[in-house]
Amino acid sequence: MNRIIKKKNLNPTVTLMEVDAPLVAAKAEPGQFIILRTRADGERIPLTIADFDRQKGSVTIIFQIVGGTTFELNQLEEGGFIQDFVGPLGNPSVCSAKKVAVIGGGVGSAIAYPVTKKFFDNGAVVHAITGFRTKDLVILEDEFKKVSSEFFLVTDDGSYGQKGLVTEALQRLIDRGEKYDEVIAIGPLIMMKFVAALTKPLGIKTVVSMNPIMIDGTGMCGGCRLSVGGKTKFACVDGPDFDGHEVDFAEAMSRGAMYKPFEVKAHEEACKLLEEASLKGIA
Repeated sequence: MNRIIKKKNLNPTVTLMEVDAPLVAAKAEPGQFIILRTRADGERIPLTIADFDRQKGSVTIIFQIVGGTTFELNQLEEGGFIQDFVGPLGNPSVCSAKKVAVIGGGVGSAIAYPVTKKFFDNGAVVHAITGFRTKDLVILEDEFKKVSSEFFLVTDDGSYGQKGLVTEALQRLIDRGEKYDEVIAIGPLIMMKFVAALTKPLGIKTVVSMNPIMIDGTGMCGGCRLSVGGKTKFACVDGPDFDGHEVDFAEAMSRGAMYKPFEVKAHEEACKLLEEASLKGIA
């Protein structure tokens, strides 16, 4: 079991947890993920590593409350324990380019952050762009500012930062003459699709993280199967990073939508169980 060192609500639906996990922290790299269970008979879910501290022996995860297990995880408090916390899994992000634009969309910014930090620590010129629907959903703004050469924040409704989309922010940088060795996009599938569509005719190498479609994290369930360059790949064992110009996003988005009804139902059932336990005085 792994103890929760720190818990912080980043916005109404997104939570940060720092977990005591020295074995995972010793080997963790940006882009990798862990698999956890909140209880012995609970569901296994993959969550990407948002940060790690090798000296402290801790790993930070940031998750959005979308289903039953993330709801249960969010009920745990500092000092509490997570039943299983296994990793690091997946292939680390390659952070060797000299000039990059790293783009994070929504909660995907939590995954973009350690990648941005790694590039910055390696001496690269890093332009970080994060996008959110509205001001209340913004996360990790101060953290990004510390690890990027230039930082740009946009919101769909213009309530904070610049009004617009991450693709528009990237286009402005390209229009001002920025030449990137690589663009990294991490976030909703539709966002990554349009970033790749923007960079493809310009010949800019673009990497996307397909963690949104991961389910069991081992490749056995087949839920994260996708087509990359006409070949079948699995996000959790072959990725999660892939060439954004070769990913079949239409297929990936169709597959990702399959599980939304199950997530909603699981979340509702978890809420109901908590409510019943509270009424009985055992929660």
